[in-house]
Amino acid sequence: MDLGSSSGRTVHITVTNGYDLKGFKGDTPVTFVRAEFNQTVLGDSSKITVSPEGTAKYNFTCSFELSPDGGTTLDDLAHKLLFLTVTELLPKEKKQKDEKTSILGQAVVDLLPLLEGEDSFETTVPLHPVQGSPLETPSPGSKQCSLDVKVFVAEPLLTPAQVSASNLLKVTLEAAYSVPESFIPVGPQYNYVVGLQVPSVGEKDYPMVFKNGNMKLGGEREPVPRPKKWPIANILAPGANNIPDAFIVGGPYEEEEGELNHPEDREFRNQAECIKKRIVWDLESRCYLDPSAVASFQKRIADCRLWPVEITRVPLVAVQKGKAGKLEKTDDENQLSFHGVAYVNMVPLLYPGVKRIRGAFHVFPYLDGTVFEKTKCLFSLFRDTGHHIVHNNKAGGLNSPLSKPFSKNLKEEKPMKDKDIDGRIRPPDLQAPSIKSQSSDTPLEGETTLSHNLEGQQYLEAGTYIVLEIQLDKALVPKRMPEELARRVKEMIPPRPPLTRRTGGAQKALSDYHTQIKSISRAILDEYHHMFGKQVAKEGSDIDSESLEEQKCQLNYELNCSGKYFAFKEQLKHAVVKIVREKYLKTTAFESQEELQTFISELYVFLIDQMHVALNQSMPDDIQGPIPTIEISTEQLRLFAFEAEVNENFEMAAVYYEERLVREPQNLDHWLDYGAFCLLIEDNIKAQECFRKALSLNENHIHSLLLCGVMAVMMENYEQAEIFFEDATCLEPTNVIAWTLLGLFYEIQNNDIRMEMAFHEAFKQLQARHVQTKLKKTATIENIDEELKIEPHFGSWAAIHESITAMKAEGIPGPSTVLSSLEELTEESSKAQSELQDPIVTLQPQESSLAQKPSNVLLKELVAKKETSKCQDSSPFYQYTPHIITQPPATIFMETIRFLMKVNAVQFVHRVLAHELLCPQGGPSCEYYLVLAQTHLLKKDFAKTEEYLQQAAQMDYLNPNVWGVKGHLYFLSGNHAEAKACYERTVSFVVDAAEMHFIFLRLGHIYLEEKEYEKAKSTYMQACKRAPSCLTWLGLGIACYRLEELTEAEDALSEANALNNYNAEVWAYLALVCLKVGRQLEAEQAYKYTVKLKLKNEALLAEIHSVQEMVGFGDPSF
Repeated sequence: MDLGSSSGRTVHITVTNGYDLKGFKGDTPVTFVRAEFNQTVLGDSSKITVSPEGTAKYNFTCSFELSPDGGTTLDDLAHKLLFLTVTELLPKEKKQKDEKTSILGQAVVDLLPLLEGEDSFETTVPLHPVQGSPLETPSPGSKQCSLDVKVFVAEPLLTPAQVSASNLLKVTLEAAYSVPESFIPVGPQYNYVVGLQVPSVGEKDYPMVFKNGNMKLGGEREPVPRPKKWPIANILAPGANNIPDAFIVGGPYEEEEGELNHPEDREFRNQAECIKKRIVWDLESRCYLDPSAVASFQKRIADCRLWPVEITRVPLVAVQKGKAGKLEKTDDENQLSFHGVAYVNMVPLLYPGVKRIRGAFHVFPYLDGTVFEKTKCLFSLFRDTGHHIVHNNKAGGLNSPLSKPFSKNLKEEKPMKDKDIDGRIRPPDLQAPSIKSQSSDTPLEGETTLSHNLEGQQYLEAGTYIVLEIQLDKALVPKRMPEELARRVKEMIPPRPPLTRRTGGAQKALSDYHTQIKSISRAILDEYHHMFGKQVAKEGSDIDSESLEEQKCQLNYELNCSGKYFAFKEQLKHAVVKIVREKYLKTTAFESQEELQTFISELYVFLIDQMHVALNQSMPDDIQGPIPTIEISTEQLRLFAFEAEVNENFEMAAVYYEERLVREPQNLDHWLDYGAFCLLIEDNIKAQECFRKALSLNENHIHSLLLCGVMAVMMENYEQAEIFFEDATCLEPTNVIAWTLLGLFYEIQNNDIRMEMAFHEAFKQLQARHVQTKLKKTATIENIDEELKIEPHFGSWAAIHESITAMKAEGIPGPSTVLSSLEELTEESSKAQSELQDPIVTLQPQESSLAQKPSNVLLKELVAKKETSKCQDSSPFYQYTPHIITQPPATIFMETIRFLMKVNAVQFVHRVLAHELLCPQGGPSCEYYLVLAQTHLLKKDFAKTEEYLQQAAQMDYLNPNVWGVKGHLYFLSGNHAEAKACYERTVSFVVDAAEMHFIFLRLGHIYLEEKEYEKAKSTYMQACKRAPSCLTWLGLGIACYRLEELTEAEDALSEANALNNYNAEVWAYLALVCLKVGRQLEAEQAYKYTVKLKLKNEALLAEIHSVQEMVGFGDPSF
């Protein structure tokens, strides 16, 4: 894994000073420093006497060459250390020929900065004492012994481009937990070895081997944080084993990337990591990847999603003393026992921005066929290429736990040829043939089957798993930064500042006209006072009409004679011209005299009306009080628009939506609602403009970003869609819907790896939210009544991961006396449920205060009458009874479906439904079939709708939403008898359905058709209490009229007329009421508007004519 440019370069190491040193024979010992790298002694420093202060000035320089041809490589700089051993020269004794030495301590220098593009670095490294060294007991007040080291090269080993394109792989093996019972710490000694292969250029793979695992009995959890250790066996000083500033910190199981990260695994992992036996390594091995190796590494992950990590137990063979160190021949020398494998999913490293994966992975018996099927790996690292790893595990060998330290005279030992100090195999050893060819199904000699790998089977029985971490210095796939995404969104949707008001617009022209009228009126009044006096004006009510007419003629004569009349005309002319130009936009000549006369007539009427407005403002004593009106809020307008949608009156719905936008153009919710309406009527271009307008009002609004992304996908603008979805996940990383939509987008792009990443993240966030919600609910219930110890179970929002299909929401147990004390809690539960269960039309209007209505007395009377009716007990709308609809918890796809249905993005819904059907935690559910039925109901496919509703009812017969949608189906298909039965069943449920407003409207309509007026009155009354609208008051007025309750009918119809005075049916029933009570003028006016608004109900119009003939008035045309 080298770059050819590194050949022939020299790395220089200089040890300048040593601090706080002392020796065996005093505080001023004679010492020297020996430098070693890659099993080679680089040199010894001069023998320096330590000063009384403990300082030694070595000024020792050594070097080594970088050569990819069998020498030191760039990869060696990544995973091998520079050893600096400080040795004391002991005084000679009598008759002693050679000098005696004693090692004081050892320091390690990490050369990794050279691979980061630096040409030099200086560091002060601690000098760790060896066992028995006087440095183990520092002098009072002194610091830890240390060495000043400088490392430099003539020029950087890597160019900036090479540094940017290369990478550093770090693999940390923490421990193997819940190991087989046959693993015991006493008796024969074993070396526990774990290894994996890292792809390089070409066909060669570089192995990482972790040896000398420490067998521990259970009893306590491994401490965190704990230091990571170098995977090198011949470090003399115990303290030098720890990697500086590198620690194992652990973390929540749910945030891991492994296999045992589900809540149901928590108990097993707690037992395994606290009580059961384990093997601990805590080793970190590093590997340098040059640019070509990075490409190979990335390609291998894409081709082989799972990588094998092998584990085995190798017996240690003791050294036989005597006879020149010949080894004892035993049967166990070549034995490879307990050969297992863990399959590590490396795909997350291909996710954008991901540099680290950590998790627990099950250990399985190593079987060639299974390993090849899952990983496409043709050979075993230990069995097929690692024979010398087994052979060299002798007690006393360099890599064994019993390895002896270097001799104190520091004679240079012969370096090993077969392997490195840290247990790595040299590249020439990697060319062993595969144990099994790809084209052969017959196992070769040595291939094991399940029945022959009984030892490996013990891993499964014990539930063994290993915990490891794989980390890269740089992400393989870079992730867009949030700043870049925000910039791209701004480029696509620049913020639109509000339009500045024009000073010369129509409103200004009208205001100027009013000002001139008031000025002229005051001037005329002054002239009148001058001619007839103020006293005469005050007594004007006592003057007869002839005198007033005479005064008027005299005033006109005076104004004309004096020229004031013409002055007033000139004063008013400019204001009238501005009205013609600004309000009527007339700036060119008229084409015909007829067109001119028509315009003058229209203008004259307008100017006279506005003149009266101005005069009334200037003379407040003479004007009437304001006519009481009902202020219609934007939430009511939203309700009216939804009513028009459901009744397929899309033109009126658009009017209501546009009215909301005119009132509050800066409210992005209004733009989102209008965009959802445009999606319903399939006006995608206008819907896209609405969503982008909402986003321009708030660039950080998640739903606006998601809807812009959805529209970009529908318009096949995939580059913009990716920007929108990614920006949403960056702004709100915990948003389940954002991650799910991003995954669906990647599915459309056939990017399976990123799709998997997005869905995995969505599921992780949903799981974390479920856990938090469950904890909150548990704490809330425990605080309500500790003595009852109620077991919390709140349905879909408290379920967790794979137990989803098994869990069903249950009602809160306990006696009925407890339910009242849980009222506050259950209200919160119902809110949470409604958020998770939005219908096609999500309607949650705020209840208007009926006390503000002119008909508040009517409503009180109606409520009082209702309390005496038999329908009182069936009204669950103000008394909430705690009950949860039984259904499985939501999956990431069902949550996304609810969001898409809310905004009418039906095209996306079917794609998500397919995922819900195949999802292990999802599948066919009541809600799944209910959504399918709703989508087909929108298309008027009644047969399919009924089929899916039958499936939904079979899965949850008591779900009120199923019966509500079934009622809509029968109502729209004309089967009102079945619709009535379904609606009545829905109303009788304790829990409300999602569309209760429309259920009441349609049920009341059916009651009116069947002349069940008392039931219709009760039904419409409930609808008025929940969400008053023109239609609810109209229905109530009709029911009261048919019951001959004319006063109540008039009040209800007046409320309906105040909310919408363009409803012809309201005017028609007002006309009938006025005819019945004998009010001719009101009857004629109501009938006039009925005809003007073109009432379509011919039967009702005929009824009006009949009553008119009966009473003899009401139709002014006769």
